[in-house]
Amino acid sequence: MMNLIDCLKLNQQQLFRALLRQYQENAISRQGAYILVRGEVPVLLVAHLDTVHQEPVRTICQNKEGTILMSPQGIGGDDRCGVFALQSIYATAKQKPWLLFTCDEETGGQGAREFVRDYEQKKLPTGLDAMKMLIEIDRKGSNDAVFYDCDNPDFEEYINRKGFQTQMGSFSDISLLAPALGTAAVNLSAGYYHAHTLHESINIRHLEKTIHKVSEMVEDAAQKDFPHYEYMECVWGMDWRYYGYAEDIPKNLPKVYRQQYITLLDYYPKKELEACRRVYGNGILEQLYEDIYDSCLEKEER
Repeated sequence: MMNLIDCLKLNQQQLFRALLRQYQENAISRQGAYILVRGEVPVLLVAHLDTVHQEPVRTICQNKEGTILMSPQGIGGDDRCGVFALQSIYATAKQKPWLLFTCDEETGGQGAREFVRDYEQKKLPTGLDAMKMLIEIDRKGSNDAVFYDCDNPDFEEYINRKGFQTQMGSFSDISLLAPALGTAAVNLSAGYYHAHTLHESINIRHLEKTIHKVSEMVEDAAQKDFPHYEYMECVWGMDWRYYGYAEDIPKNLPKVYRQQYITLLDYYPKKELEACRRVYGNGILEQLYEDIYDSCLEKEER
């Protein structure tokens, strides 16, 4: 398997080819869209191959302990951390999970959309119909769990028991995959911080913690009595407190900024957002929000 540095330095096309060679005996792929790796355990692990950064990683800076990584070009932990995590979990698992590596998540989940089309047209293995849960590793921080439109309380309780705390997010590949496969899904922290900025960093210890926990989940799913967690659509008429996000939304924040604020929590710690608001006012939220999506649009146009 590739080490983390290899994952960081290859561009999306190079990484796609390297993974296809690595898993060729068990892989099904659509060029420029996704690589599906067959497994034995009915759990699908997901990560995406692209990053938002315009330049390839050439220089990697580390702290003295070698546990924090950054790059002047943008380290690309979103989501090369997830790519590395999937390989690590697969390599050490006694019974292998299924893996899905997607392309172009950052520009609207293009690879995941191709995967869903192929699945709905019955071009993919029937084993996908038996998945017990979907786990994506593509979230900032160390213990976040994001469920998007999936509202299965038993599944959420299971993930929370593993030490992850429910948070809110705007979009990732499982937003498309979970309803298509009819299986509950979660996006877990991958140990990166300040995503979509040149200040992005990777905390290797936080990444390793998620790898360990997800490995435990794969072992759980291998047991015959482990349940299938069904995808249940969330009813968005409920207020934010249903998901426990009231504490994340400042009480003095005007409603017009709330959706932007919640989206920004995918990329910035709350303390940093609040420091920006104190200095620049609420208008800085709109600027930060636009900066994130401008970078995605620039990548799509290229």
